[in-house]
Amino acid sequence: MTESQERAGADARRTDGDATTGTGTDGDAIAGAGADARAAPVPHPPAFAPDSLVLNRKLPLWYQVSQSLRASILGRPQDASARLPTEEQLAAHYGVSVLTMRQALKELETEGLISRHRRRGTFIEPRARRVSPVRLLGSVDAIVAQQSGEATTVLGHGPTAVPGDLAEFFPDCAEVTCYRRLRRDEESDEPTNWAENAVRPDIAARIDVADLERWPMTKVLRDVVGVRISRITDTVEARLADPATAELLRVPLLSPILHYTGVTYDEEGRVVDVARIRYRGDRFSFSVTVEAH
Repeated sequence: MTESQERAGADARRTDGDATTGTGTDGDAIAGAGADARAAPVPHPPAFAPDSLVLNRKLPLWYQVSQSLRASILGRPQDASARLPTEEQLAAHYGVSVLTMRQALKELETEGLISRHRRRGTFIEPRARRVSPVRLLGSVDAIVAQQSGEATTVLGHGPTAVPGDLAEFFPDCAEVTCYRRLRRDEESDEPTNWAENAVRPDIAARIDVADLERWPMTKVLRDVVGVRISRITDTVEARLADPATAELLRVPLLSPILHYTGVTYDEEGRVVDVARIRYRGDRFSFSVTVEAH
């Protein structure tokens, strides 16, 4: 065998050996691909997307953010993600500081709506309490949060003559559109309250009834129809259950209920909606906090 033949045989053996042992350029590529695959991070499911919020600088920012996020959580679709964005992402979404966002999240954690886990994130509690005392500081989002989070059935709707006790709110209308809705606890299916809304006809013409089975009237008016709400005047009083209320809420006739009246005004000062809601007295309480400025 010549010297050149011996060198060729040695080169061939080295090449075969490299392919077998996984060394050399090809082996490095294979090993590198395996390392990259092992290092690839496991993607997180998309985070829950809260509604937007226009801040009122006259009210505590943490309170407004907590109420807006609370309404988003309670009114979320069934298939919504249970994982919330990070504190930093939420703070950027609402346009507040991380410290303010942290205070808002602490409020929701105290209510039992969310749980926070170090290094894992913040999650909506699967059995988040749907009924709890509501603190009202004048925020529209507080009203939305108050009305959110229960299964809603539209019992009926249609035009009707303006009721005599509502004539002062609709002086320029011969009729209003009335919506009747029943709300139930999603877990027990127990009725908790029922509502009647009297809405201006020009506004009602833009309401999709299907939206009222998903969202509260206030949210539909503001976020779907586009009514620019200037204020809502609330009145809560104790009354006795009339026959219709006793039947719908499954309570004894003349038992105590909470009767809520909410009058919604637009920026022109017109009343666009009068809501009358009968709450079971054993399921709800209301508190109002007045801030000193």
